[in-house]
Amino acid sequence: MSQERIVSGRASVVDGDTLALEGVAQRVRLHGIDAPEGKQSCTNAAGQTYLCGAKAAQALAGLIGRNGRVVCRQEDMDRYGRIVARCSTRDRVEVNAAMVRSGWAVDYRRYSRGAYARQEQAARRDKAGLWEGRFVTPEEWRRGKRMPAGRGDPVIAVEGTCRIKGNIGQRARIYHMPGSAAYDSVRIDTSRGERWFCSEREARDAGWRPIHGPGGAS
Repeated sequence: MSQERIVSGRASVVDGDTLALEGVAQRVRLHGIDAPEGKQSCTNAAGQTYLCGAKAAQALAGLIGRNGRVVCRQEDMDRYGRIVARCSTRDRVEVNAAMVRSGWAVDYRRYSRGAYARQEQAARRDKAGLWEGRFVTPEEWRRGKRMPAGRGDPVIAVEGTCRIKGNIGQRARIYHMPGSAAYDSVRIDTSRGERWFCSEREARDAGWRPIHGPGGAS
């Protein structure tokens, strides 16, 4: 590049390493890091399969905050016409480094030249994010490599990819369909074992039952 360019604006997440900035025509690809693809799955420490691409996107959204403003310093343009940049939040947290340190992206050495190797080493040591379990690097996944899957391995869904809410009440595990009476008021807490499901069959097979009675009370 012959001239440095700074772009800024309110950001929305496209995927775990790409942002869309309000008022900027091109999308912004975070320089030197690689996050799981949108449909990519990984396994956690318990050997369960989950949608790690969606989790990486959620982690990026958490870093920038809801419609948070970012400032991006352009490093290059890629073949898709995206701005390749280092981006920082209003609190001057570099998003690229933070994604690698949180374990939801890896140091993309071919382009970073090891700029985020230290953050990746720390994430690996702490078993953060992807490093808790097993995964195929995003670059290998794009080339067609997949995780070996055991028969019947459950996929752990996350908000935004599957819409059925698996709630744990005082007496039962209940699932709520979109549009049901209590759906909007139910909050899913995955730390309690509550889950998102992609289909009613998946919910029933996991031991949840449909809601009964007026108002959707469990």
